[in-house]
Amino acid sequence: MPLYHKLGKIPPKRHTIFKKDDGTLHYEQLFGTIGFDGMSSLMYHMHRPTMVKEVGETIDVSPKAAVAHNIKSRLLKGFDIKPEDDYLDSRKTVLFNSDVHVGLAAPRKSLTDYFYKNADADELLFIHKGTGTLKTMLGEIPFEYGDYIVIPRGMIYQIEFDTEDNRLLVTESYHPIYTPKRYRNWFGQHLEHSPFCERDFKLPQNLQTYDETGDFLMKVKKQGQLHHLTYASHPFDVVGWDGYNFPYAFSIHNFEPITGRVHQPPPVHQTFETSAFVVCSFVPRMYDYHPESIPAPYNHSNIDSDEVLYYVDGDFMSRKSIDKGYISVHPAGIPHGPHPGTYEASIGKSKTEELAVMIDTFKPLQLTQLALDIDNGTYYQSWMK
Repeated sequence: MPLYHKLGKIPPKRHTIFKKDDGTLHYEQLFGTIGFDGMSSLMYHMHRPTMVKEVGETIDVSPKAAVAHNIKSRLLKGFDIKPEDDYLDSRKTVLFNSDVHVGLAAPRKSLTDYFYKNADADELLFIHKGTGTLKTMLGEIPFEYGDYIVIPRGMIYQIEFDTEDNRLLVTESYHPIYTPKRYRNWFGQHLEHSPFCERDFKLPQNLQTYDETGDFLMKVKKQGQLHHLTYASHPFDVVGWDGYNFPYAFSIHNFEPITGRVHQPPPVHQTFETSAFVVCSFVPRMYDYHPESIPAPYNHSNIDSDEVLYYVDGDFMSRKSIDKGYISVHPAGIPHGPHPGTYEASIGKSKTEELAVMIDTFKPLQLTQLALDIDNGTYYQSWMK
């Protein structure tokens, strides 16, 4: 999503002398992706960002497959995940493959005792419950219910919650996360038919610069391991930056649905894309307005992808016995569709109030033991009359 932004103080020319008030130099750092070919930002630090004093313990946090080859449709009760104080401890992977990890989190406490960096993956946090502030080396982003937060890999951050009642859907992508290319022109600007535009994004603000040295604990996730490093200076010592590589937020409530005379396919709901999976937003919308339309989705075969639907709020018209925080998993290889009776019952209805996030992956997903623990066990039989 190429969008230029800048905060703080920067020199008029890249890679040139930029002095502090005492006459010494600021330290420039390129924060880039895909080598030197992807989006990047240039940061200016008070101290060298390379000062690592100690490398401590390493913990294996890679998910383990309880079911590696899944053909069963499943319904996971997401709110059965128990809250935990620590932000990272609360993050539980339930579905994964080599491209993406999908997890749930219910952190009670803010992340303040250490800093965190995911060197493996871009992170997409969906805020189901809670409010607060994402704090990064590039500034702060306030968040609330319904916000997606895109955090590029390598971004150092802390997260502050306003209360202890928080629920997050966590997607870790081993491929860069962008907005759909069909919504953008060749320069990268969102087009008129896009269901959202740049005006809807929440960009970093309120850049805080900490000129401090000492011992600062940094937890870095890399190759499925959580490494504990001690930095010699505060990671948020940036005085200014500019570029295209930075975190941002977008509210699902600002997604403007595309509708038609007959039922529209899932790609009209697409919100983010990678080369390995897509993310869609199902939001309140008017139903199809052909006089003989059937608003409920038609049965369709998952030939090429696993479909994961995270239910957020509202009335889920095509599903029965669904509650907030539930996750349906429809694996590739078998068809799925509306539950018995909902297809017929949808005729004549004019709108839906559902709110949900869908993740479609192009490789099969494996399930962790935790996913099995919160599986209702009988969802695959729910299409039987």
